Amino acid sequence: MKQFLLMLCCLGIGIPVFSQTYVLKGRIISATTKEAIIGATILVQSQKDSTKQFHAATSSEGDFTLTIPVGNYTFQTWGFNYNTHSRAIALRNNLDLGNISLTDHVKQLSTVQVQGEKSTLELKTDKKIFHVGKDILSKGGNANDILNNVPSVNVDIQGKVSLRDNQNVRILINGKPSMLTQNNGLSQIPAANIEKIEVITNPSAAYEAQGSAGIINIVLKKNASQGFNAALQAGLSSPKNNSVNLNASYKTQLFNVFTNIGYRDRTLLFVEDILRVNKKPYNQLQQTNRSDLHADNRNIYLGTDIYLNEKNTITASYYGTNVRNNDRNSYLYNYFNAQGTQDSAINRFEQYREPQLFNELELSYSRTFKQPGRKWSTYMQYDFWHDDENQNIRQFNMAPGSNQVHLVTRDLESSKDVYLQSDYKLPLKVGQLEMGGRGQWRAIRSEYSAAQDGKLVDDNNNKLYYDENIYAAYTQYSRKWRQLDAQLGLRSELSQIHIRDRAQTVDKRKEYIDLFPTLHLQYGFKNDWSVQGSYSRRINRPQFWQLNTFEGLSDQRFLQRGNANIDPMYTSVGELALLIKAGKISVNPGIYYQYTTNYFGAVIEPQANGNFVRTWANMGTENRYGFDMTTTYNPYAWWRLSWDVNWYKFSQRGEYAGITYAADNTTWFTTLRSSMRFPKIINIDGSFTYRGKRQEVQITVADQYRANIGLSKDLWGDRMSVSFSVNNIFNSNIYLQEMNIAEYSLYSHMQQMGVIYTGNVVYRFNRKKNQSDRMPTEK
Repeated sequence: MKQFLLMLCCLGIGIPVFSQTYVLKGRIISATTKEAIIGATILVQSQKDSTKQFHAATSSEGDFTLTIPVGNYTFQTWGFNYNTHSRAIALRNNLDLGNISLTDHVKQLSTVQVQGEKSTLELKTDKKIFHVGKDILSKGGNANDILNNVPSVNVDIQGKVSLRDNQNVRILINGKPSMLTQNNGLSQIPAANIEKIEVITNPSAAYEAQGSAGIINIVLKKNASQGFNAALQAGLSSPKNNSVNLNASYKTQLFNVFTNIGYRDRTLLFVEDILRVNKKPYNQLQQTNRSDLHADNRNIYLGTDIYLNEKNTITASYYGTNVRNNDRNSYLYNYFNAQGTQDSAINRFEQYREPQLFNELELSYSRTFKQPGRKWSTYMQYDFWHDDENQNIRQFNMAPGSNQVHLVTRDLESSKDVYLQSDYKLPLKVGQLEMGGRGQWRAIRSEYSAAQDGKLVDDNNNKLYYDENIYAAYTQYSRKWRQLDAQLGLRSELSQIHIRDRAQTVDKRKEYIDLFPTLHLQYGFKNDWSVQGSYSRRINRPQFWQLNTFEGLSDQRFLQRGNANIDPMYTSVGELALLIKAGKISVNPGIYYQYTTNYFGAVIEPQANGNFVRTWANMGTENRYGFDMTTTYNPYAWWRLSWDVNWYKFSQRGEYAGITYAADNTTWFTTLRSSMRFPKIINIDGSFTYRGKRQEVQITVADQYRANIGLSKDLWGDRMSVSFSVNNIFNSNIYLQEMNIAEYSLYSHMQQMGVIYTGNVVYRFNRKKNQSDRMPTEK
């Protein structure tokens, strides 16, 4: 009996010893870029029993945490396009492995060597990243050209950016708002300045709530390698789009100085044919427009990092661009009566000049702490810009004895914007806490004047004042339970808007505070798959140009007029996606649903004189749901294929000015890309994009397609790269739209003329081709 009791005592003491568990944690980073590797696989296997395994996947910060019994293990980790890291570990206490660096995956073939450079398209748990440095097709172009090669993103013929075919997308530069994203200012950013594009379809609470379609973040280059290095780029294009760009930096242990200087000279030709029919009473207008656009711009990006010590860094920078637009537009109007007989014709010629000056000052401070993952950063940005729009219009009636009409307009616009943000990340014993605050103050002024034959035009001589203040605060908590990552966030934004004019025809004040919850979940499977689910509530505030009540007089038969009464719309977004990696293939399918209240959109209204006015109005609700998928496949080490497809359906219901509006549409778009790398011979990129027919509230837009191809060759030990691309191979950049209702109909055919041929040369001083650029301060 005594022996039995002694045995029980021994078992009682031994049970807690053998069941004791400890925490194993660490962080997986890239050996090349020092950035976190998201979604890396962790495998911990017992050395005594190979069936005893523990799995995990890294979080959005590259971290992992596992709770494991005492023992001796083999630790392994790997990521897509990274080599496997393996080591033996003995777990006797809580163990922090610190930063674990993974090297890029390099393959050696008998005939071709492919260096371990980042893939053009990178899929991560919370975003898709398009690395611009590997894209031949957009070299020598601008930000709009880059975006047209990014999955799920489209830039139409008028420079409007959409994500999943939804134009309610927020565009950021280096993680921050910028006035460069307004009024087609993206065409002013050279492609050579851009490091990568991040597409975030359902952002967390740490991001601003603006943009129901999501966020596109454009990250500019800033090199940070030791010593002096530089790259000089020059490009020639037909139609003319010539450019030169210098990217240089000098770094020591105490500071880093970086600059990017560029010049661009560009011309575009647009031709548009329009048929407008008024049905009661019947008459017809056949119109032909021709726009010869010319712009040259100078850019400079200059800054410095000051390393106070290993934990404190101050960054200051300036970005400036000076643009001179000089356009020639012509309009030919042919009028026909009910019998189909032409009764008049008018010629209208416009000389348009618009010098623009944009300035942006940035100052940021970041502090890291001894505790891994703990960080505080503060950022301040000041934008100030102005442009001077001038129209000199002459109109001739073709009838004998008719007088010439001379119209002169001018619009002086300026803006001052201050942006301040502070963020703090704090790792806890269980999980991580993030919090931050933001303030944004914007003041836009627009003074418009118009005179016809020397006399002021009624209702077109005024000054508009627009002030917008936004205050925001957020907090979010993230935690990992075995293979499940969860993040819960809440954001609050207070908006104060005041719009008024000198003539006292409008004086609107709006103030509203809203809460925006977010939830993100990710579960990692043992077979290197992961499933992601997310929810967020977002807002779309009307833009200044949608509120501006001044009328553009370029085409007096089709006026553009804002509406100061528009209220913001709110969208609830839900998404579910898979990230599948199996050998040579990576697939990211997903479904999404968006429900919008207080929806606003463009409305075209006929006038008593037979002309049209395009304005904006709140109309009702929108339901939008769809499926998208991005796939990358490497059949061989030298060949990468990618395919993205998006199918969606939306239903819009609403009412404006006593008229009921309804639109239902099902459509899709897709892009195929091929990238072949033969370092000793040549590199080849190609793409084909198709966009299906779609129905808007009043307008039907025909299907569209485009094809591009590019070649590049490295010379002199990769010190020089030469590329040549052909964009819009089939001259198919055409925008067809049709509107047909009871009172009137409209048909429009707009085309950007010409196949685009571009040659580009890059020469590197003390810099390797695959040398990474460090990013500026990012969110």
